Parts: sequence; structure tokens; C-alpha cells
Amino acid sequence: MSVPRELSAPFVVLGPSGVAIRTRLKGLTAGDEEVLRLVGAHLGSLASRDLKRRCADGLEHSTDTWAQRKRALSGESSSRWAGSITKATHDQWALSRRAQLAHIQGLEAGVRTIAHRLSLPVGEKGAKRAPGGYRSRQEWFAKTRRLHVLEDRLAAERADSAAGRVRVARGGKRLARNRHHLDQAQLTEAAWRQRWEASRWFLQADGESGKRFGNETIRLTPDGEVSIKLPAPLAHLANAKHGRYVLAGIVAFHHRGDEWADRVATNRAVAYRIHLDTDRNRWYLTASWTIPPTLTVPLVQARVSGMVGVDTNADHLAAWRLDAHGNPVGAPRRFFFDLDGPATHRDAQVRHALARLLHFAKRHGLSLAIEDLEFQAEKTREKHGRRKWFRKLISGMPVSRLRSRLVSMAAELGITIVAVDPAYTSQWGAQHWQKPLTSNKRATTRHDAAAVAIGRRALGHPIRRRTAPPRTHQSDGCGHRTVQAGSGPHGREESRPRIPGPRTRSVRAGRGGNAGDQCAQYRSGYAAEQVFWQQDSLPLSL
Repeated sequence: MSVPRELSAPFVVLGPSGVAIRTRLKGLTAGDEEVLRLVGAHLGSLASRDLKRRCADGLEHSTDTWAQRKRALSGESSSRWAGSITKATHDQWALSRRAQLAHIQGLEAGVRTIAHRLSLPVGEKGAKRAPGGYRSRQEWFAKTRRLHVLEDRLAAERADSAAGRVRVARGGKRLARNRHHLDQAQLTEAAWRQRWEASRWFLQADGESGKRFGNETIRLTPDGEVSIKLPAPLAHLANAKHGRYVLAGIVAFHHRGDEWADRVATNRAVAYRIHLDTDRNRWYLTASWTIPPTLTVPLVQARVSGMVGVDTNADHLAAWRLDAHGNPVGAPRRFFFDLDGPATHRDAQVRHALARLLHFAKRHGLSLAIEDLEFQAEKTREKHGRRKWFRKLISGMPVSRLRSRLVSMAAELGITIVAVDPAYTSQWGAQHWQKPLTSNKRATTRHDAAAVAIGRRALGHPIRRRTAPPRTHQSDGCGHRTVQAGSGPHGREESRPRIPGPRTRSVRAGRGGNAGDQCAQYRSGYAAEQVFWQQDSLPLSL
């Protein structure tokens, strides 16, 4: 039997640190759209140039090089636009470095796995935690070639990481590759070109506390009027004072509009971003700001009334309500979502499923217990080999999107999220809870049982339903005893043997079997076998 790995302790998930709301820019004229396109294209070219220079600096970046880049951009735009561009460049470079490190770790894991399997004889079976050898000589030979390819890639990535080189495609690498596969992407060259240019525009400005309405570059008044500070080369397009262009449309935020209005009224910082949805040909405005971290309750307080254990799956969320003692209450709940179709449809499906789950927990006043999932190391083909269906299954699970959505939506409703270690929850849940919770009127799935296991782990209870008795009370003579009963056939307690003779006061003296000789039952070997059942006669009077 393999030894389970050490489990990490449950913890309360911190709340979100920022807020982002979006609305549509309606009522724009043709002139407004043309100005937005010109400004976005001009600032986008500056952002591309700045990113190229930042990537060339690599690890030699310093405050002096940053100041030089900002001064070069300020002459072609403004100091505030230059600050927003350089900040976005730094964030993009840091994100690329993190992605590079994750890629190196994935390559290292693949090299270790292939090298281990190549060292084993062909056809050798693997253990639960260690893969076996390859099935055939052909597969073994193919994996030797792949090992050399991965080693070359790993050496190149390590060299880039040591030198501080990153490779970034403004607009997205996937969209750049679609240019060579327009038929598969179902795009024409003109449609791809429009989408590519729109994704490379730059129309975002950081907020400034103390400035008018919290932002001097893209200003949004409480009445919904939007104005933009034009870059220096496009200042001749201004239709208002101080080189500003006022859009004809009026903006209103329907979600969290009161919070935004309070910040704008007190001149607190609000960042804005304008972008074009080329599929719908609509312009959108996104407002964002930082908030203090949400105060979380202690783990002990979150466990007071119980939990709602949630098991995340590829097409639904399985939930079960548990009381404070870890006992399932009521029936299991399943919240389904469909991840087929465009990204907007998938995102809406996830939000809808999470909304129903949170409302269920809100009605009962309970916290949510969910697994701290991370599938980055589980998607490689070196780990799962030919199990393409499993790799596709875990790749389709919206783990990161669901996690970010759940934290932000739960903070709005005041629901506490408790994250637990996902190890063995499905296995132990099916082993100890699926069969006991199944009845003629309820079919308990493996996912429902996993939800119970997750909830019990968050409550601090073991997943197993029974615990072993004290060592001195074990009938095996202080030996080994399993927690659960064995799988073999079990007998039942037999009836006690009948001993002739009076045993209670209901039988009068001198009556019953062997009444004349009350000591006859002690003769021969009978006393050695039945002495346990001997009962002294009771006095008839006190």
C-alpha cells in the first residue's frame, strides 16, 4: 500500500483586491470613431516600440533606462500617456517572465518522466506513483528522439532566462498564428487584419488620486461625459479646451455605478480602458480601481454552522451541504454549465453556475469549501501518455476563470471561501461515502461523494466515516486493525445457549430441570464449558 502524501492545511481565501466594471459607448459619431482609431493606432505603435526596447534591455533594466524610455515617449504623446505605456510594458514583460519560468518547469518535468521511462525495460508495468516502461520498441525509440528535442528546448529556454530574453507578441500569439490558417480560423484576410490592428491599439490610462475625477488622461464626469487628452501629434483634432476631445456619447454604469460615482466625486483614482469589439463593431469602456483586501473571517468561525462542499468538474459543480459535524444534510445539488462555443458564452455559463451555487450557500448561511486545483503539471502528454481524453478533460476545466470569478462574486455576497488540498478527495469520497449515501430514491455519483469529502476536510474532520478504537480496546490484542470492516463475508451473533435449571426468581424452588440436584450441571466437563453462563441463585427475601 502506497503512503499518502502530506496534505496541506485548509485556509480561508482572501478577497479580491480590485474592481473592474464595463459599459458600452453608445451614440458615437463617425468622427468619434475615427478619432479613437487614430489615437489607438498612434499610441499602439509607441507601446510596441517601448516593449521592444524593454525586451532588449533584459536584466539590465533600471530606473535610469525607464526614465529614458519615458522621456522619449513623452515628446510624441504626453507624460501621462508615457507613464501608462511604460507601466503596461513592465507588466507585460513580468508576465512573460513568469510564463517562461512555468514553461521551463514543464520541460524539466517532461524530461524527467521520459528519462525515467526509458531507463525501464520495455513493457514493465508501473506503480501507482511511478510510470512504467514503454509498451513497444517503436514507442521507446520515438521517445528517445522526443527526449533530445525537449532537452534542446530546455537548454534554449534556460539560456534565454539567464540572459533575460523574453518573446512577446502584442496582440496575442494565437491571433498571430491564425494569419497562416485563415480557413481553420474561419476568417478572411480583411477580418483578421481588422482584429489584429484593434488588439494592438493602446487606449488605457492609469488613474491619479487628487486629480479631477480621478484621471486626467481619460476623463469621465459624473454626468457620463467622456473626454480624452489627445497626444501631441493629434492635438489638431481637439474639440475642447487644453487639447481634449469630447465624445458625443453618454456613459452610464449599471453595475457598481454608485461605487464609481463616489470615487469620482471625491477625485480618487480610477483607471479607464477603451477597446473595440470587432465581431460586434461596438466600443466599450472599462473602469477599474483598487480596493482594500476584503476582511476574511477566521477558519474556526467559518466552520461553526457547517460547509457546502463543492467538487469542480468539466461540465458541472457538484455540491453537498454538511453540518458542523461533517454529516451530509439534504440531497446533493448539481450546477451544470456548457463550455462549448465562443469565449463570451463560456464565461456567461460559468457566471450563471457560480451565481446559483452562491445563492444556495447564501440561503443556508454557510461557507463554501472548494479544492485548490492547479492543472498546469497535469496536462503534459509525458505524464498521461496516450490518455488524450483525460488530458482534454482537465484542459477543458475552467479552473483559473472559475477561481477568479468565485472569489469576486462571493465577496459581493459576503460568503467565505475555504480552499483545501485536492489530494485523494475523489478516491476517498467514492470509497467511503458513495455507497452509504446511495438509496432507492437517490443515486449518488462519484462527484457528489467527492463534495462530501471536500467539505469534511474543510471542517477539519477525516474523510473516513469511522475511526479505530483505542489500542488497548482492540480485540486483536493490540495488533493491527483497519479502520473499516473487511470486504469478506461477516457472520452474526448467535443466540446464547440454554442452560437448564432455575435462573430467575420466576421459577420456584424445586422446579425445572435438575431441580433435585442443583449441582448436577457442574459435573464432568460441563462446568468447564458453561461456567460463563452460571448464575447464582438470588435470595427470595431480604
